Order: sequence, then C-alpha cells, then structure tokens
Amino acid sequence: MLSVDALRAHLLAARLAGTIATTREKSLRRYRLFAARDPRTLLGLEPERDWTVPQLLTLMAKECGVSADPATVSGQDTIDPDQTIAALDAFAERLALAALRRTPVLLGTGHPDRLLGFYADLAYALSAAGCSVLTPAKGRCIDITTRFGVRPYNLCYVRGVALIHAAGVRPGSGAPGAHSHSPLPLRIALAAATATGSPLPGLVIGDHGWVCGAGQLGIEAMGPADTDDPAVFVGQAEGRVSVAVPLDDAVRSEHYRPLTRYVLNRACLSQ
Repeated sequence: MLSVDALRAHLLAARLAGTIATTREKSLRRYRLFAARDPRTLLGLEPERDWTVPQLLTLMAKECGVSADPATVSGQDTIDPDQTIAALDAFAERLALAALRRTPVLLGTGHPDRLLGFYADLAYALSAAGCSVLTPAKGRCIDITTRFGVRPYNLCYVRGVALIHAAGVRPGSGAPGAHSHSPLPLRIALAAATATGSPLPGLVIGDHGWVCGAGQLGIEAMGPADTDDPAVFVGQAEGRVSVAVPLDDAVRSEHYRPLTRYVLNRACLSQ
C-alpha cells in the first residue's frame, strides 16, 4: 500500500500539489468571473449566496492552500499536499460506503485526456464490488455552446466513464474525447435514465460539470478540482459536493495512477 509519506512525495514530484502549473492570473480571473456568476465558471452550480472575490480567495486558501494574500497576483498557484491527502481520505471513505451499499454510480469527466484512467480504474473496482456503473444516453448528440459557437458532441462511455467527443469523431487512445466544463452531458444522461425508467445514480464521481451539475440536482457528488475551479469548492462549502479533492487536473495521465491505488487501498477495494 502506498504510504502517506510516499503519496505526499509523489504529489509534489508530479506537481499535482505544491507549486502547480495553473497560474495565479488564471485562478484570479476565474474567481472574478464566478463572483459575477458567469456560467462558464459556475459548471452547473447555482450558488446559494453571492460570493465576492475576497470570500472566494479565503475559501480557496482554506480548502486548497493557495495564497490568501490578495496582493499576490502573478506566478504559479499552490496546493497544500496535506489538503489533497485529507480529501483523498474522505474520497476513499465515500467509495467504501458506496461499495458496501452497492450504490449505482455514474462517472464522467471533462478531462478525458488526463483523468480517464483515474475514473476507469474506480469504475472497474466499484463494478467488481457489486455497484452498477451506469451508462445512460450512450451515443446521444448534445449541442454545447463553446467559445467558437454551438458545436455538436456525442456522449459516449469509455471503460465505464462518460465523456463527450466531437460529432463524427470516434474516441481513441490518442484522442479519448473533448475537454468540457459543461453540465449538459450530466443533465442529458439523467434525463435519459428518467425517461426510460433506468436506475438513477446515488453517487456521481467526476469533475467540472459532472460533479457540480449532479450536486446542484441533489445527487451526492465528489471529484477532483484545480485551483481555477472555484465552483467545486463552493459546492462543497454549501453542502452540495461531498468531497472536492484539490489537485492539478492537467498533468500527465500516468501521474494519477498512484492516487487511484491509494484511494482503492484505503477503501479496501483493491483487486
């Protein structure tokens, strides 16, 4: 089993925590947009109260370990590795409970090029433990507004994990899907399950619009989030996201494998 010390060392070496690639400028820009309720940063969340930029900065310093100093406006952001480890422990506890209860689970990602393997290993372990890994609305076309206008995407499942890909493009190992912040794929999946009388998830594991969209609808949700994704941490602060794991969500995909091993071992779900 990966020890806490070994995990901390890996987080720092891979720059999943510590000094990360996400810039302070990008995070502060996202905080300003979130405070203005720009839908591009809400990720499907409808905050219960107004959040000012200073309040968001205080929250992100507490939950992630970014600098709380408003005068720090440039450079690289930081994540406290101990915050990441504590959140992974809480994440593992929820996995264990879901496995014990055989909770139907939906997994989805807006970062398929980086996080697909992380979620796929969780899907395999939960399925082996007796949980139904749901795949509603497979193949459904979804029109999503992007900075280039409205674009059609298809919802698909790779190794039990939902993602979207450009219409007419089959996802493969070299291009597993499209990057997305939209909650629409989650909403389409749930609507399809409801329309067909299929099971609804008791737990959603994902990022971006998957985790925030589910939490907004009252479904238990958890997943990783970077320092420029304040919506996930606001969702946690307001009680709609169970666990927000602070980490850089755009490092090389193999760097997430030790995290998977750690949480599955903690949850007693290792094969």
